[in-house]
Amino acid sequence: MLHASKRRFDARFRASLGIDLSVYDIWLLVALGGVGVIAGFVDAVAGGGGLITVPALLWAGVPPLGAIATNKAQSIVGTTMAAWTYWRKGYVSILSLIPSIVAAFAGSLLGAVVVKQVDTSALEIAIPIAVIAVALYFTFSPSIKDIDGAARLKFSTFVPAFALVIGFYDGVFGPGTGSFFMLAFVALFGLSAARASAHTKILNVTSNLAALIFFVIAGDVIWPIALVMAGGQIVGGYLGAITGIRYGAKVIRPLVIVVSILLAIKLLFFP
Repeated sequence: MLHASKRRFDARFRASLGIDLSVYDIWLLVALGGVGVIAGFVDAVAGGGGLITVPALLWAGVPPLGAIATNKAQSIVGTTMAAWTYWRKGYVSILSLIPSIVAAFAGSLLGAVVVKQVDTSALEIAIPIAVIAVALYFTFSPSIKDIDGAARLKFSTFVPAFALVIGFYDGVFGPGTGSFFMLAFVALFGLSAARASAHTKILNVTSNLAALIFFVIAGDVIWPIALVMAGGQIVGGYLGAITGIRYGAKVIRPLVIVVSILLAIKLLFFP
């Protein structure tokens, strides 16, 4: 059945994507499913799962645009699983985030439209510097704890504003979105590491969904691969969220630091 699906997809999209899906045998799909598990775990705890999945997709022979689109389709499943797990455990209130969810979606949608009309090359230098700043904050700040601290800004007023801005960035560029959300929730709104991760996952789902809509309409997603990796993301996203809830800052802090540094290196030296 899997091979039949590949053949049908290949016949329809091979010309537009420029690849031959006959190379995607069962073992390659199994390997990509395993990559989805690992990436889902990392993403649920600290974000940055794309650092694992996008290179794996490119290694598998998927062209860059197809890799980005397929990555969005499979990663949103793991992020949704992580967000649902955090919500079910009581770490985030969906109702309190509704204005921010709307803002993040609108910002990402606007960013996806704008990116087709502007030059974003300056971000290739600015974003790694910002991501390094996130890593330094999580390394040296004493405010990253397993209990909530004092908020510097009013949650109901400023979270939607940050969601709009960071969502816009996600639509324009993308890498580091989770790190920026984490930094805002910890540094400005006083959330514990686990609650910051929970809120980040909710808004990540929203901003990713807006960008994914464009990819789906354009037919850029390679669905057989996306579905296999999404299965791995469900497992990894659940395990990662449970780990973040159980161990809190002890796991979240070092993972955010490592992911931020790796992201900065990737953007600076392997664009």
